[in-house]
Formats: sequence, C-alpha cells, structure tokens
Amino acid sequence: MNEFGIKAKNASVASLGLKYVSAAYWNLNAAELVEETLVRGEGVLNDTGALAVDTGEFMGRSPKDKFIVLDEKTKDTIWWGDVNAKFDSAKFDLLYNRMCAYLSGKEIYVRDSYACADPKYRLNIRVVTEYPWSNLFANNLFLRPTHDEIMNFDPEWTILCAPGFMASPEIDGTRQHNFTILNMTKKVIIIGGSGYTGEIKKGIFSLLNYILPHEKGVLSMHCSANIGKDGDTAIFFGLSGTGKTTLSADPNRGLIGDDEHGWSENGVFNFEGGCYAKCVDLTKEKEPQIFGAVKFGALLENIEFFENTSTVDFANISKTENTRVGYPINFIENAVEPSVGNIPKNIFFLTCDAYGVLPPISKLTTGQAMYHFISGYTAKVAGTEVGVTEPQLTFSACFGKVFLPLHPTKYAELLGEKLKENKVNVWLINTGWSGGSFGVGSRMKLSYTRAMITAALTGKLDAVKFDTLPVFGLQVPVECPEVPAEILNPRNTWKDKEAYDATANKLAGSFNKNFEQYASASSDEILAAAPKVVENA
Repeated sequence: MNEFGIKAKNASVASLGLKYVSAAYWNLNAAELVEETLVRGEGVLNDTGALAVDTGEFMGRSPKDKFIVLDEKTKDTIWWGDVNAKFDSAKFDLLYNRMCAYLSGKEIYVRDSYACADPKYRLNIRVVTEYPWSNLFANNLFLRPTHDEIMNFDPEWTILCAPGFMASPEIDGTRQHNFTILNMTKKVIIIGGSGYTGEIKKGIFSLLNYILPHEKGVLSMHCSANIGKDGDTAIFFGLSGTGKTTLSADPNRGLIGDDEHGWSENGVFNFEGGCYAKCVDLTKEKEPQIFGAVKFGALLENIEFFENTSTVDFANISKTENTRVGYPINFIENAVEPSVGNIPKNIFFLTCDAYGVLPPISKLTTGQAMYHFISGYTAKVAGTEVGVTEPQLTFSACFGKVFLPLHPTKYAELLGEKLKENKVNVWLINTGWSGGSFGVGSRMKLSYTRAMITAALTGKLDAVKFDTLPVFGLQVPVECPEVPAEILNPRNTWKDKEAYDATANKLAGSFNKNFEQYASASSDEILAAAPKVVENA
C-alpha cells in the first residue's frame, strides 16, 4: 500500500451501510489497482503497459435503464419522459440495502475524488466499487485530490457501483437486471448489473447537468474546450462522427478538456480529470495524442489483440464498435492544469451533414445559436443495410439529450444569456458533404475545416463580408484564408441547383418536425430562428 492506500473496515464504510465487507481498500494508486486487477484475473496488460479489461454483458451505456428518484425535490424540476424515468423512493432504499447485502463478505474499493476544476463549484465524490478496475476508471476520469485534501475529505455525493449485483425487476422496480439510479435528495448514485464504466462518468455528468444550471446558474455543456497562447478559449460541440475530438486537439492550443465543461461567470472549467476516448481504428498518425496515452495507468475496454500478441488491434470491433480507453488528462502533452479557461470568444457547433446542404462555415445569431443548440443535428452516411440509401438524421438536444435532467430550453436560454452578455462568436461548421449528398458529393477536406476554424479563432473573418443564405438564414463568409471561395456557399458546389434547393427544403422540414417537441417551451427569439421552407423550390 502507498501512503494513501488503506485496507480497513471502518466507520466511514459502515456509515454507507457496508458493515460486513471483508476489506475496504481506500484510495489505492493506479499501480496498486492494476495489480489488484491482474491478481484477480480480471484484466491483462497490453504491450505498452495499459490495463485491458472486458466490461461484460454491457459494452455501452443503457439509457433506458437510467432512473431518477421521484420526490419533493425532483417532481416539478426534472424533465420527465423517455430521457428521465421516475423511480420510487422506497424502492430505491430497498435496492440500496440489497446491494449492500450483496457486497457483504466481499472486498471493495473506495476512492475519494471530485468533479469541477473551478474550486467554487467543486463537488466531492466518494466512489465505492466492487472491482478494482472500476476504481481505476474513477481515478483516471475524475479530479484527484492532494494528500492533504484526502486526509480531510468530506464527500457530498456517493457512487455505489456493483456490476455483479443483478436487480430483480419484480422486486426492485427496475426495467431489467441492470440500472443506474440518481437520488438527488440523498445524494447517492447506485449502479448495478453493468460493468460498463461509462455509467459512472455519465451518472455524475447527469447530476451536474441538474445541479449547476438549476441551483448555480452555471451552463453545463457536453463539449470539448481548448485555449490559445493569448488565453482565448474556444468550445466545440458535436455528436459522434462530427470531428469534435480531432478538431479540438490542436498542437497550437492547450486542451482544457475533451467532453464535459461548465461555463460560469468566471469562465470555462472542466468537470473531469481525464479523457474517455473511442479507440476504433485508432492510429498514431490519425490521433497521436490519444495513441500516446495508451500506456501504463490507462484502462482499455473491450478491445481485441492481434493473434498471439499483446498488441491491440484497434480495427477489430468483433466485441463492439465502442472500444474505449480512459486515462488522466495529464497523459495529453498539451493539457492545461488546472483545467480552466476564460470566457469563450468562439463557440463551434460541429455537424457532419451528409445531405451536403449546410455551408462549411457560417456565423449564427444568438437566436440561431439557441435553435441549433436545442436541435443538436448531424446526419451520418447510410449504413450497409440493404435498401438504406438516405443519410441517417440524428437530433440530440444540446448535443447530449440523454444526459439532460432539465428541459432543453433551460440550457438554451442560459446559453443565450451568456452569449449576449459576453458577445461570443458562434459558428456552425459542416464537416460533412459538399457538392451533393453522400454518394454524389464529396467529404469536406479536413485541411479546409481546420483553416476555417483557425480563421475564426484568429479574427481573420471579422472584417470579411457575409452573405445570408435562404432557407436556413445562415450568414456565410464570401472568403476565407486558405479555403477556395467557391466552396463557401454550398449551393454553388452543386451541379444541379434545383436538387440542392429541394434537398435544403427537405432538411429544413426535418429540423422543423424535430423541433415541434420543444416549440411550446421556446421563446419567440428561438422560434424565429427556425429554417423557412421556400415554396416551389
């Protein structure tokens, strides 16, 4: 054991209802947790020293099995529905006690950590896990207290994670045997039946998405953030496949964080102390920073090795496409510490528009920013299924709908207030198709996208003339350094202009159809920013 590591049964564990565990390992370091995992036969090392584990039955989150306890605190504040399912308070107590009974006689791993790099909003978290590698994940992804802070640690929230415990829907009121349940009043999150570590990470993210906007006036965001040498902060929103990780990883800018942030009156701060990156097709050439982070202390999940080696075959997705690696943020060379930045100067909404309708870069008004924030649009290319030829639309409110305890308009309104107060530039970036939809046009060159983002960041678009496009009403620059002017207006790139107009109208109709569910709670400013279908186009 190191100076933090303690093996004991003590009052702190007993106070959680865990009176009869055989041993509690407190705040083990990464090496000790790796050793525990290897001794228990629950993982292996790859050839760079990273610990590789299989998470079992679940290799991704199970959104339909996430619940929030219904009580006086939550009944009128939570956005109840498909995203946030209600759970009975008495059933929660019963299930918690059954989990504690399950852990009797077992060894457990306890980690004191915190979320939110801004000390004003720091949230102390005690993570209790059945498996040592789950505890390693918490060590890597959450912020790590100093020795003195651990000696005087006072947890505000507790996570109890027991993947081996299977709930009984008939007894416990769950949908099936796995579950993640947040109790906002008792300040406890319980996770069972699933070893997928992302449930730990996103449980806290969902919690912060409730506490910070609702109680603190802080905008919580599912985004990456970086900072320039002059202290200018930039934020990148985008769903999977839009290029968020790639475009925010800039060797000329420091990385604040890659996934979860808050925007307070002081600036932007990371919620986390690490990164949880996708590994599919990972190469040193494409993602050198992530590739270099796969080393001792990192946790690889559900990967495969090349036959008869300990070398990871990142192209092998026979288990899942959602292969992951979790590592401390200081594994990235240009990560800033502490993970905070100033009020952002530029915000980028990234979309991969496989319809080829949206311009490669456009500037949004505050109303448009709120509208597109609520929409959270991208369109992936058609899959391999027979008969599927159309791009697949995805709308995810605030670029993370499944993590929102509050109605999406609450986050959008808070965003709008901050944009107006601080005069922030908001840019819509299409990393998808140009010159036609998928199958006709071609994917926007990464070099062009990087040049456009650099131009926005460095103020080179400030004095440029902008044209306003029909239908979506987007403001498009007529020129941009190192980018051919003819690609800036998407209609000009299509040989068949009438086909472009028809496709633009079709996409606008999809936006409007999706937004119907939010319209009644939206302001006139947001509603006015909706795309306008052009008749007889």
